[in-house]
Amino acid sequence: MEEIVEQIELLLQEDSIPQLKKYLNSLNISDVAELINELPEHGPKFIETISLNRAVNVFRILDFPTQERIIKKLSGKRVAELINELPPDDRTSLFSEMHGDTVSRLILHLSPEERKEALSLLGYKEDSVGRLMTPDYIAVKKTWDVTRVLSHIRRYGKNSETIDVIYVIDENGILLDDIRIREILLVKPETKVSDLMDGRLIALKVTDPQEEAINIFRMNNRVALPVTDDENVLLGIVTVDDILWIANEEYTEDIQKIGGTEALDEPYLDINLFRLVKKRVGWLIILFLSEMLTTTAMQSYGGELAALTMLAYFVPLIISSGGNSGSQASTLIIQAMALGEVRLVDWWRVMRREILSGLLLGTILGIIGFCRVAFWTTFSDIYGVHWLLMAFTVGFALIGVVLWGSLAGSMLPLVLKKLGFDPATSSAPFVATLVDVTGLMIYFNIAMFIFGHIGHVLHPIK
Repeated sequence: MEEIVEQIELLLQEDSIPQLKKYLNSLNISDVAELINELPEHGPKFIETISLNRAVNVFRILDFPTQERIIKKLSGKRVAELINELPPDDRTSLFSEMHGDTVSRLILHLSPEERKEALSLLGYKEDSVGRLMTPDYIAVKKTWDVTRVLSHIRRYGKNSETIDVIYVIDENGILLDDIRIREILLVKPETKVSDLMDGRLIALKVTDPQEEAINIFRMNNRVALPVTDDENVLLGIVTVDDILWIANEEYTEDIQKIGGTEALDEPYLDINLFRLVKKRVGWLIILFLSEMLTTTAMQSYGGELAALTMLAYFVPLIISSGGNSGSQASTLIIQAMALGEVRLVDWWRVMRREILSGLLLGTILGIIGFCRVAFWTTFSDIYGVHWLLMAFTVGFALIGVVLWGSLAGSMLPLVLKKLGFDPATSSAPFVATLVDVTGLMIYFNIAMFIFGHIGHVLHPIK
């Protein structure tokens, strides 16, 4: 890429448009896209210079902020050409990200037919499959033979999003089946379409959530899936490239939410500083107010801390262990739910596993905590004559806190999903804060139980 950038910079200095066009047209589409990211100030010029077909293919793989910057600086003629040549699904994706007034101006560049199609696609719910689909596909009738099918593909295939899959419909447009192109190419010309149908049809509903479509693609190894309405009428198709794009956006959004912030909706370095602060401050305030409960919990056990100051030494260790185990469990369950590995009906299986794993993890940390107190006692009398009680307190508290953290972290995403919220919002910081407060209560109550058997220990230490 360094060599390409150097060559482009040389051509830009020479201001040789014909040479620049020739060189850009010789590059891979992905190289031109990367070049626009490397030299963003020249992005509009690159799109203006290269051939229209390549410009469309480069433009469609750029992220939205880059698309928006470029389209603002293009000539009116190039904008009209781009907007008209963009595949319907990519055009819908672009329009859905833009402000209403900008979309209104861009739609004016479309032909009446394309304009009607664009408005129809924009009419679907934002996160629905309808926003991803394209009406450009190849459909045939089951009574046709292979010769007629191939003739139909030659005539209309160029305008189709893909010809890897051919769709079979009846006279009313109802989807009957889909057939892969290789099955058509490998049979005799007189073979009927009905003879190739196997009935193993997988289709999406136009109102299905996009997240659900991601899982269906993942499980069925398809390059495209048909989209139908409630009457099973074929409306369009969704291709795997659009699904991969949405999957990446969903993954990014979930990671940001797990980190305790709202989804940024645009690249980190491009977002306005005040918008970035606004996205982060809400969760920070919520977590800060929640952490105040930790202070309240410590104050409620002030007498025990005053009587036995050594309890305070292990507060950070106890609450961090619980928070860490909760964050681990929460992240694992959120990811498993996103992949379709865990569903709401699996809650008992999840709880059972987390009880066992929480006990095992807590026991391991509890043994380490017990050994830490015992080891320290060999060369220090900081824990006094009751070091053994302190060691048992730390050990059992770690078992209880880690077990509780695992349970809370694993169950919260499922509870939020059941209530209709995004599971990713049970982020690691939120779980950690919850477990901090309850972890302190577990720790101090175990300490009171163990030390309560020796009355004089609870008197202030002189």
